[in-house]
Amino acid sequence: MAAILEFTPKQIVQELDKYIIGQDKAKKSVAIALRNRWRRKQVPEGIREEIYPNNIILIGPTGVGKTEIARRLARLANAPFIKIEATKFTEVGYVGRDVESMIRDLTDLAVSMVRKEKTAEVEELAKKHSEERLIELLIPPPPKKRRKAASETSDEGDVESSEERYRRTKEKFKKQLETGELEDRMVELDVESESSPLMQVISPMGVEEMGVNVQDLFGGMIPKKTKRRKMKVNEARNLLIQEEAQKLIDMEQVMQEAVKRVENSGIVFLDEIDKVAGEGSKSGPDVSRQGVQRDLLPVVEGTSVFTKYGMVKTDHVLFIASGAFHVSKPSDLIPELQGRFPIRVELNSLTAGDFVRILTEPENALIKQYIALFATEKVKLDFDEDAIEEIADIANKVNERSENIGARRLHTVLTALLEDYLFDIPDKKLKKIEITRKKVQDTLSGIVQDEDLSRYIL
Repeated sequence: MAAILEFTPKQIVQELDKYIIGQDKAKKSVAIALRNRWRRKQVPEGIREEIYPNNIILIGPTGVGKTEIARRLARLANAPFIKIEATKFTEVGYVGRDVESMIRDLTDLAVSMVRKEKTAEVEELAKKHSEERLIELLIPPPPKKRRKAASETSDEGDVESSEERYRRTKEKFKKQLETGELEDRMVELDVESESSPLMQVISPMGVEEMGVNVQDLFGGMIPKKTKRRKMKVNEARNLLIQEEAQKLIDMEQVMQEAVKRVENSGIVFLDEIDKVAGEGSKSGPDVSRQGVQRDLLPVVEGTSVFTKYGMVKTDHVLFIASGAFHVSKPSDLIPELQGRFPIRVELNSLTAGDFVRILTEPENALIKQYIALFATEKVKLDFDEDAIEEIADIANKVNERSENIGARRLHTVLTALLEDYLFDIPDKKLKKIEITRKKVQDTLSGIVQDEDLSRYIL
């Protein structure tokens, strides 16, 4: 994957076009926001801290591509990315997740991302070290005491010859390992036990909300538990590579790099922001609306969040919010929060023509997915152009008549269309299935015409 600095806004849009149909306005806005991350890194240090990201609100009905745009953008940028529903949070003082937990989760993801990259860098050396340890497991070196005793009773030549024999055996085993002859040989290996008694006593929620690693907090007071396991050489090799890679990685450096990446490149996608917009309940506690907005405000405008990797500043984290805004509107958010999302982009509802393109054009198009699924049963699945148009037309009509769920309606229509084939093909041993317009109409017309039935099935 190319580094983000190699992508111009036009190239970013072209990459997004591979997976998302239409919504050019939204793609343009996020492409500029992403390019601005790189531009900020190039400016003189004095002004760099003053350049804040322009957070975005994506407005549009469900299933039009809001989440997919943000997810693909993060993959493109190779940036720490987290998607979270605003409705998960509760106002401070109530039982539930506090808004700062999303920054802790984002930092955890960044640490995993950096660790994975560093592991890939030392993989070759880790493999080499793991092979040496495997040989020692297969033929342990003779104990030193025995060798010393041998030297007292035997002459020096005998000791040298035993060492020479061990060296020759070692070389022989090394060659056998390289050729894969010893893959099924059993070895004994000490592995770390996954659970710790203390960790079971403390509530997981408490640990997560504190953002503290209990193992680090108590340090050497909690000895690491290991257990001896018998396993095949190929399984032992994978465990040893992981162990050796961890020894070669400087975790302090990983954590520093991860925190830096979150602070400068992190992307938080806040879904369902419209559910916390609008006035709170007129009576009773205000748990899920303005209280959550007030808690979100300092995180979005910039604060320092305590995590187990140290303090993380959120000043330059990019926040992309999204919502359908059927009942409420962006102006129902508290004014301070509105001001922190200066860019608003409305996404268009999808038409039957868009559905045809969604079914066929993207790299992960639904029809391509079903063709691949049927191919696993050695069945060739073909769709006529007319059939695809009919599927798109049915999805569009159902969206107009009932709740508009956008492109997600295509999943329900295709499932209803192909359900019998998916059930029967392993037993019927079919070689080819051709989906025509008539077949689509015959299968789905009864469901579509019966409004009550279509409401439940489609």
